[in-house]
Amino acid sequence: MSRQVAGAWPGGWIGGHAPGVLLATLIALAATSLGSLPALQSRGLGALTLAILFGMAAGALLPARLDARAAPGLDLTRQKLLRLGIILYGLRLTFQDIAAVGAAGLVLDALVVASTFGLACWAGLRLFKLERGTAMLIGAGSAICGAAAVLATQPVVKGRADQVAVAIATVVAFGTLSMFLYPVAFAWLQQAWPGLVDARGYGLFVGATLHEVAQVVVAGSAAGPQAADSAVIVKMVRVMMLAPFLILLSAWLARKDAPDAGAARKVAVPWFAVAFVAMAGVNSLGVMPEPLRAAGAALGMFVLAMAMAALGACTRVGAIRRAGARPLALAAGLLVWLVAGGALMGVAVHALLG
Repeated sequence: MSRQVAGAWPGGWIGGHAPGVLLATLIALAATSLGSLPALQSRGLGALTLAILFGMAAGALLPARLDARAAPGLDLTRQKLLRLGIILYGLRLTFQDIAAVGAAGLVLDALVVASTFGLACWAGLRLFKLERGTAMLIGAGSAICGAAAVLATQPVVKGRADQVAVAIATVVAFGTLSMFLYPVAFAWLQQAWPGLVDARGYGLFVGATLHEVAQVVVAGSAAGPQAADSAVIVKMVRVMMLAPFLILLSAWLARKDAPDAGAARKVAVPWFAVAFVAMAGVNSLGVMPEPLRAAGAALGMFVLAMAMAALGACTRVGAIRRAGARPLALAAGLLVWLVAGGALMGVAVHALLG
């Protein structure tokens, strides 16, 4: 039997992908275990961040021969299994979260997402002359939910592994910086202008502008349980905007990339985004037993950690170095907008909707 025919059999397919999937699994196990330690969580180093760091280290240390054997499984993990992780992420959200934040929180989240991503596209392409994929991935991560949003947006914009790694690195760096600065700024405001910002208002601002869910928990908790609750709920609503964002982005890219105005425009609807909303709907109904829901949510995070590990292993440090300082400059500018623009939009929305 020829090697090509044998490779078409299920056993050959499994054997060809097993080394890479196993490598991603081992890295995800290590990242998940360490990411649960309070000492690392308090510094914003969760499982996803550790997974990509460990993956990059593994990719740099792997001999070329082993790297070639692991490549098919790593590609499968960061492309196919990623979608499963995004779908199961919906088990962490409910439609009741939207009702809990009210109209003000919903409008503020929508304004932050739209303005931040729009600014990223404009500044990234016009000012910093970045590739479209890099600018959009940094924008999605800053606007919605950090590394998870970058991973979910990658199939839609067809971003390369090095573009995804650059986007995640910038988002994690500035999100972590913000996680420490926000509580300090809130304490300073409380002393300088008592009563200007209460705990709930601070929580709404944190949830609407900070990058990662874990960072929101840390920054919100620094101002007390009321601020933490408000921050997490607003953040969850912002995360739920990932699905409509991906669908709208896919439609816009299909129209923009059409060869001419009369050409057929095929909109590639990201099915995993639709399934993500469906999973959140199932969770909202409360029909799934809690042990099953918790197991599904934990599996989703583990699969996302595997995808991050595979992404890191496929990324070369040289590609990130060649990207230069421009992606960092864009992410820094978006952070300034999230802080200043988010505050102004928060005041305006509060004045109009209460």
